[in-house]
Amino acid sequence: MKDLFSQGSALYHQARPQYSTEIVDTILQHVPERCLAWDCGAGSGQFTQLLVPHFQQILATDLSQAQLDLAPQWANVSYRTCLAQDSGLADASVDLITVAQAIHWFDFDAFYAEVHRVLKPSGVFAAVGYGLIQVEDKAVNTEIQRLYAQTLKGYWDAERRYIDDLYRTIPFPFQEIVTPELCLKYCWSAAQLLDYLNTWSGLQHYLKQHTETPLLELQQLLRQQPTQVFGIQFPVLLRLGRLA
Repeated sequence: MKDLFSQGSALYHQARPQYSTEIVDTILQHVPERCLAWDCGAGSGQFTQLLVPHFQQILATDLSQAQLDLAPQWANVSYRTCLAQDSGLADASVDLITVAQAIHWFDFDAFYAEVHRVLKPSGVFAAVGYGLIQVEDKAVNTEIQRLYAQTLKGYWDAERRYIDDLYRTIPFPFQEIVTPELCLKYCWSAAQLLDYLNTWSGLQHYLKQHTETPLLELQQLLRQQPTQVFGIQFPVLLRLGRLA
């Protein structure tokens, strides 16, 4: 598993989109018991916090201690720094396992062996994520798509292809549960948009080899409309399954 987000943890925590309660509600329809949830690859708790009202106990794990240090504290949540495949949980003890915007970095075989070990027979596994940002403003959206596909081509990690494929091509050794199509919608300022783009791992790889940011053209475009609020959306990636 790669740790690409310990450096810049604060910006990641601040600038990444928040998940919706609609995603959690969609998942929980299929989770009959609510004793223990494991949020793996929890980062700074963006998805963990949505599980808090629904479970007696939650374990949130991540490879990055820097990310976990930014997570809020709740009475029913414990945090642990570990590899995805080393939860330390008891056999057949977990009602829900979630992985939000992280499973594409995992060692699939090792992690899924752990999932099969700790998930209850009635439990549910959920891989959650979001795809490429879309902006309602056509000029801004065109520039972001060009940045993603052209300027940063060759700078993305190979695992990014799983997000491009909307998680449909990740290994998924479970009995799949059909879910509706969902999306995340926000209104962001130019500053919020730029902060988000600066969390892209492909952009960070680019900056290690170049002295200038690849965001210059987009920055110039946004300066022409500094007070505008931009409507944006992300397609939700969601795959649910039970032990086969």
